[in-house]
Amino acid sequence: MNALLILASTTPPAVNEQDVVTPFEQVLLVGLVFVIMFGLGAGLTPRDFKLALRRPYGLIIGLVTQFGIMPLLSYILVITVLFQLPREYAVPVAIGALLMGCVPAGTTSNIFTYFSKGNLALSVIMTTNSTLWALVLTPLMLALYGSFIFTESADLQIPITNIVVTLATLLIPVVAGMLVRRFSANIGAVLELLGGFFGLFFIVFLMATWVPRNWSLLTATPWQTYVVAIGLGLFGIAIAYGLARAIRLHPSNARTIGLETGIQNGPLAIAIVLLTFANSPDIGLILIVPALYSLFIVIVSTFVTLWFRRANLAEEQKIPNLL
Repeated sequence: MNALLILASTTPPAVNEQDVVTPFEQVLLVGLVFVIMFGLGAGLTPRDFKLALRRPYGLIIGLVTQFGIMPLLSYILVITVLFQLPREYAVPVAIGALLMGCVPAGTTSNIFTYFSKGNLALSVIMTTNSTLWALVLTPLMLALYGSFIFTESADLQIPITNIVVTLATLLIPVVAGMLVRRFSANIGAVLELLGGFFGLFFIVFLMATWVPRNWSLLTATPWQTYVVAIGLGLFGIAIAYGLARAIRLHPSNARTIGLETGIQNGPLAIAIVLLTFANSPDIGLILIVPALYSLFIVIVSTFVTLWFRRANLAEEQKIPNLL
């Protein structure tokens, strides 16, 4: 009897899709992702690509940190922290956590880079580069690390083909935005601003409506899930920043690389889950980490930005910026 009570107290509560996002929120979030991605594409010009190819260091660093550090970090957090919980709960939550580590950088990283006095041009290039490469590298990283985690026949499997199709669909607005910018710079600039605005709207919406409605879910979620959701962004920023400083990059570039690496595209991850796992009974559990990550990365990035702003800018001006 005592054993049953202990087991009941340690078993995480069942979560369904309605506990995480309502049907209205599903439509809203997918629509927001399309607008955000459209705005990202509308901000690109041929000059951006010429500069990126002329100085490819940012692109190389972005690929290594974004698709090297973050997927590995999510894998480590899953196997060391999340798998302390019962497997029937941990496996679907792990899929969401692993996806969160494999998606490209979020557009809000550009905003935090600006306020942290980082290299905004490098930030935009890294965001764009990781988004375009996501079509190949996100499914590849998911398949690689998923093969290490989901080894039992009863485990929920990651539908890689469906994720590729979903990513390709979500990248269409990026290409459309680039075409609009190509034929009308003024309209493209307006759409770029709208994309940034809706990115901020997503954050405000999440904090103002999602948190109060899901308060019982938040209090019932095991602490291990919080460690994964918060640690992914916090450790990602810290590791990438530390590596950038270790190889003697300019401090402003190191701040940029740290923020770009740790700030993932939460809305994109949520949209991928909604469009890929729509018929899965475990979709609610899969959504938990992307939803929590999207909430807490704003808080984490705010404190990191405040810490970055304490940098000695006068001393930094003596250091040559090579990116």
